[in-house]
Amino acid sequence: MLGVIGAPSIDALFAHIPEGLRARGGLDLGDGLDEETLLAHLRDLSARSKPAAAEGVVSFLGAGMTPHHIATAVDTQITRSEWYTSYTPYQPEISQGTLQAVYEFQTMVAEIFGLPIANASMYDGSTATAEAILMARRVANEEKTHAVLSAGLHPHYRDVAATYMSGLHAPADQVLSSAGLDDKTGRTSPAAVEAALAAARGPVACVVIQSPNYFGVIEDVAALGAVAHKAGALLVTVTTEPLCYGLLQPPGPLGADIAVGEGLGLAFAPMLGGPGVGMFAARSEHLRAMPGRLVGETTDKDGHRGYVLTLATREQHIRREKATSNICTNTGLMALAFTVHMSLLGRRGFRELAQMNLAKAEYARKKLTALAGFGLRYSGPTFNELAIRVRGGNAAAAVEKLAERGLFAGVAEGDTLLCAVTEKHRREDIDLLAASLDEVCR
Repeated sequence: MLGVIGAPSIDALFAHIPEGLRARGGLDLGDGLDEETLLAHLRDLSARSKPAAAEGVVSFLGAGMTPHHIATAVDTQITRSEWYTSYTPYQPEISQGTLQAVYEFQTMVAEIFGLPIANASMYDGSTATAEAILMARRVANEEKTHAVLSAGLHPHYRDVAATYMSGLHAPADQVLSSAGLDDKTGRTSPAAVEAALAAARGPVACVVIQSPNYFGVIEDVAALGAVAHKAGALLVTVTTEPLCYGLLQPPGPLGADIAVGEGLGLAFAPMLGGPGVGMFAARSEHLRAMPGRLVGETTDKDGHRGYVLTLATREQHIRREKATSNICTNTGLMALAFTVHMSLLGRRGFRELAQMNLAKAEYARKKLTALAGFGLRYSGPTFNELAIRVRGGNAAAAVEKLAERGLFAGVAEGDTLLCAVTEKHRREDIDLLAASLDEVCR
């Protein structure tokens, strides 16, 4: 291969990569093993892990990846032969199963977010957020390059956005600003957004908020949208828990121009790494600036309904460097599972599931705040995620102690414990969490 491309050596091939970034050491893999010994070794390594979904483990982990019960029927449905068509559906005549599933997914996402158009999904919620910022810049014809990010945005999402911005040869701290939260309510402060807009180093393309935010607090989307629009910026909303819109008004009617989110919790059990379900919707006037694929409905020459990719000239296989996005995959299996699960729930089931989640989280809030020395970090309304200040102020120590017992209490943030409560939790699970925290935080 080196000979064909005219490179004298491997080092010459990678010469453009800075020396400090190139690995020179070998991989410490040890000696080769026969199959039986290797399998035994892998089982030993696996036994060191404590999966949150393992038998006998109670988990309140969430913080952006909230687990829900996924019916066995979902797995049964997504393995049906109707979906065994081309994963990359560039040839609609042999990809109708995949294309129809994606079309239904787009319809559901548009309805959940209250916006007229949605794409075929993104890699996950974090990349969808970064792509939304890039889209806002395109809508402004790159005349506006900055973005204001709420301090309530998931920290991993902020990191991904910063990486994307750095890839545009612009230091992230020069094109991304932060707007703080109200110390009492935990909501993004409109005054802080106004200040961030005024202090930005250049024209602002969008304001990015998350609702419910990282601490589970539901934002005043309409008020923040008014501030953004007054400054000539688009409003981007992010949600890591789309189930909340079974009860809450969706962001579209409240002023969101672009709405993105993570839908993995309604498709598969959360996993370490791997793909998600990146939800992405927007207003019709911004259609041509959207990233990713769109599937449209049409009719064939005989008048039968069919599905095709539409506006495909936006993609990198045709537009190359002028493409709206260089994400090549929409993780179609994840989107299919999401679609099947939502179909099984239906409108009424979606709302009832949201009500069940709210009721269980409210029970957990009462149990945990009743403990001496415990209390809510913020007073704002919440959905599913609870930010609880623990007695003694060392949430990480409490999490570590309880993990040794097979109880994953949540995610530690300084003196605060983030607990995700869903329909998966029984009353006795919540009672166990409260009693265990009371014990280890003495």
